[in-house]
Amino acid sequence: MAAKRPLNVVKIRKMKEQKERLTMITAYDYPSAKLAEEAGIDMILVGDSLGNVVLGYDSTIPVTLDDMVYHSRATARGAGNTFIVADMPFMTYHGSTDETLKGVRRLMQEGHAHAVKMEGGLEIAAAVKSIVQSGVPVLGHIGLTPQSVNTIGGYRVQGKDAADAKRLMDEAKALEAAGAFAIVLELVAEETAAAISRELSIPTIGIGAGRECDGQVLVFHDVVKYASPYMEKRFVKTFADVGSQIRGGIEDYVNEVKSGAFPAENHVFKADEGVSESLDSLYGSGRPEEATQQNESSASDKKKVGAQA
Repeated sequence: MAAKRPLNVVKIRKMKEQKERLTMITAYDYPSAKLAEEAGIDMILVGDSLGNVVLGYDSTIPVTLDDMVYHSRATARGAGNTFIVADMPFMTYHGSTDETLKGVRRLMQEGHAHAVKMEGGLEIAAAVKSIVQSGVPVLGHIGLTPQSVNTIGGYRVQGKDAADAKRLMDEAKALEAAGAFAIVLELVAEETAAAISRELSIPTIGIGAGRECDGQVLVFHDVVKYASPYMEKRFVKTFADVGSQIRGGIEDYVNEVKSGAFPAENHVFKADEGVSESLDSLYGSGRPEEATQQNESSASDKKKVGAQA
């Protein structure tokens, strides 16, 4: 495939101006990132959702900065020509500016990300501004923010009433003013997401936020139904079912090994002519009856020697 050049924040903003929709997908390792890049994705998010879909946690909260660095670095190796955003995990940007920037530095230098993503609005605007001023692009994230799920009352749609819609608009504007290059809107009422998208000069990237966002992001494992059991989600469309294919393939493998059908003749390698005979002459054929005869013969010889002595 022809090599592509990764996007940058200038190109991303220009895509909004030209009304070209942005595509984003999560990826957490080399093979998934490579496949996403080959498919022509615009941006890859190394999301802390890896806690749910890769590490087996029931939320994103246990994900550490070390986890994010490790997975971001693997993803970057697979998608060297794609713009990669890495999540700042839980409680890594709510302390001092120095501590926040240390985490950002690790994601950029060790994780090879091009930008970082942060959840929150007004309360993190100052941190976003500091990071942007340090030369690092920031992707904002408002609406349903999984790191704050315990304080927002669970996984519920945001911006459904006028007061909540205004709150989200204020948060989006604060992030834009702080220098965010784009904002993820997660599980936001379509009308509210549309109003925010029209108001901002930077792109909005929706996930469960309707049709009027400037782009869309989905989780890799949702797009290809790579989970067991797979939980259907209203805001997700699955485009392939690799989970069933993987399970079926492994079942076939297990059955063929058990039955002796695998490996077959075409899966084995043959030695040069005469090797079997050479091994037999050195070590015997290894057949039980021949081994027994050899042992009996050896024992008889020993008795004869003993009698002669």
